[in-house]
Amino acid sequence: MLIPGFLISLLTFPGVIVHELAHQLFCRWFKVPVFKVVYFQTGNPAGYVLHETVSNKWQTMLISVGPFFVNTIIGAFIAFPAALPVFTFDNATVADYLLVYLGVSIAMHAFPSTGDGKAIWQVLKDSETSLIVKIIGYPVIGLIYLGSLGSFFWLDVAYGVAIAVGLPKLFIAIFA
Repeated sequence: MLIPGFLISLLTFPGVIVHELAHQLFCRWFKVPVFKVVYFQTGNPAGYVLHETVSNKWQTMLISVGPFFVNTIIGAFIAFPAALPVFTFDNATVADYLLVYLGVSIAMHAFPSTGDGKAIWQVLKDSETSLIVKIIGYPVIGLIYLGSLGSFFWLDVAYGVAIAVGLPKLFIAIFA
């Protein structure tokens, strides 16, 4: 089933907002000036953060992949309280289903964009970039582009469901 990207972004806008917020958060942690933030728009890209060029190669990589960590953690934490009533006790409320939707929406936007991959690529092309940054950076770029390709096959949705639904169900199965 082919659904236009702008429609998916519109339906899952909380995840786009958290994704951009994560970039901004990492910029603040590293004291990188941010010039402009668009948390959500219906165009392409769905959101973006414009910040000063970062001289530290590790910081550039972390700013680029920050949403993977932030969106995954927030998506899981938001959905987790709703997991018991929705998946175990059969006494879920509308709020519980809303929390699961938010968790999936946020987690499915965890993957860095191809724009984030391009930022890392620029760092890796620099002759002054250390070997260890390159050793870690090239596979990260590969995963970013695989994730982008995989989103055509709903990999991002599968990831969001795995984090917001599968992870809580796994914890319930282990500890209940």
